[in-house]
Amino acid sequence: MKPATLATALLTSGLLLTTHAQLIPFFTNDRDNSLRQQRPGSQRRPQAMDPNSNAPGIQLPPSSPSNNDNDNKDTGSVILSDVIGTQPQIQIFAGFTRDISSVSTRLDTGSQNTTVLAPLNRAISDLPRKPWEDPREYAAFGAEAYSGADGETRAHRNLRRFTEAHVVSASPWKEGEKVESLNGGDVWWEKKDGKTVVQPGDVEVEKVASRVANGEVWVLKGVLNYAS
Repeated sequence: MKPATLATALLTSGLLLTTHAQLIPFFTNDRDNSLRQQRPGSQRRPQAMDPNSNAPGIQLPPSSPSNNDNDNKDTGSVILSDVIGTQPQIQIFAGFTRDISSVSTRLDTGSQNTTVLAPLNRAISDLPRKPWEDPREYAAFGAEAYSGADGETRAHRNLRRFTEAHVVSASPWKEGEKVESLNGGDVWWEKKDGKTVVQPGDVEVEKVASRVANGEVWVLKGVLNYAS
């Protein structure tokens, strides 16, 4: 099977490529679905609050103006799992977070503060390979690397690695503070040439999309290094 037909081979645990060359996530897995349950009130939209209000002394990257009056808002009861899917420009990554149980469970836990570093749709679409692909596995298993049950397991593992690399176990998150992502890598952010960038890799932060009770969603213009 050629890589171009991979989405078909992944059955119900893959991603589709639309005619606009944009990935639409529907990667599903029974073991993950069994862990995902709707929180009461999770369909509510956040209510208005000053997006620039934060604890004294906490440094945060600037948020950009938005056309949606509900962006960057927090009622104190809304959590990350409520808002992660409300930003169209990061819908691909939002789908990943819902389908990787380690991430979806964390975002749905109010007692665990988290910073989600969500790449823009175009940043994921522009990757030289899909997030579930690994060149080493193509070398080892050929074009059928992601076919069948074994291929599905490999794809799910790779997608989990990608998603967990963009979820940080801290919020608020101070400039220069090195913290671990869920996949174990150290990341930090800093001001550079008038921009806010996440390191390593100089990945620019476009804006803070949401601030809620258990953390924040940052929109990235690029993708962090997720290779193990």
